Amino acid sequence: MADDSRDPIHDVEAGLPRLLEIMRRLRDPETGCPWDIEQDFASIAPYTIEEAYEVADAIERGEMGELEGELGDLLLQVVFHAQMAEEAGHFSFDSVAGVVAQKMIDRHPHIFGSESRDKSAAQQTLDWEKIKAAERAAKKETRVLDGVALGLPALMRAVKLQKRAARVGFDWPEVGQVVDKIAEEAAELVEARDELTPAEVAEEYGDLLFVMANLGRHLGVDPEEALRAANGKFTRRFNAVEDALAAEGRRPEHSDLAEMDALWDAAKVAEKAAE
Repeated sequence: MADDSRDPIHDVEAGLPRLLEIMRRLRDPETGCPWDIEQDFASIAPYTIEEAYEVADAIERGEMGELEGELGDLLLQVVFHAQMAEEAGHFSFDSVAGVVAQKMIDRHPHIFGSESRDKSAAQQTLDWEKIKAAERAAKKETRVLDGVALGLPALMRAVKLQKRAARVGFDWPEVGQVVDKIAEEAAELVEARDELTPAEVAEEYGDLLFVMANLGRHLGVDPEEALRAANGKFTRRFNAVEDALAAEGRRPEHSDLAEMDALWDAAKVAEKAAE
């Protein structure tokens, strides 16, 4: 009988080496899992994004028990990508860890280098941006907007693009100007909606969303977080509408807009009273 005592697969205390070995075996072309073997970077990328959002969701709900599992799922995505990269001769999990470790050292000279730690958080933020700018230059990313990842959620990427442009003076100086631009874009969209093609409507709507993201930036509001909170509020209140109808043995499709709107208002009042 084989001795499995040194096999990390069977060592529940092995931690990361165990996970790395599991992924290696799952991807083994002869004995691995057919599904895992068939995957590539592009097919796994959507799962990576999804797992990152599930981590954020667990944090937002304060579910630390769930967070442990969600962080594990996210770590698995890193391990999966690293295993595929190692098979192709690009890099390994260890090199990934090494790169980010060195990056953290380089970006914190006030901790790991000779610079003084005695400076404000605002100054540290400015220094961080200077270091990142130097890193982009080293990668020949010389344009102002270079390096803003295409795969970011659209609202988040809009804010990052706007921040980059603002650093070189391309920005509205007053919040009121942003509000005026929103009114202008909204009016144009409404006036022209019957004359535009679907593609043109989508373009105009995108312009409006982009300016809305800019308003959030000027107000110090994260658009992604604000919309996430609004989604949560909508879900809570619509659930209350469903519950009220269910108490009478009915479902939303058995109601009408006027009744559901009244139930919505009641849920809104009850929610505010409970605050």
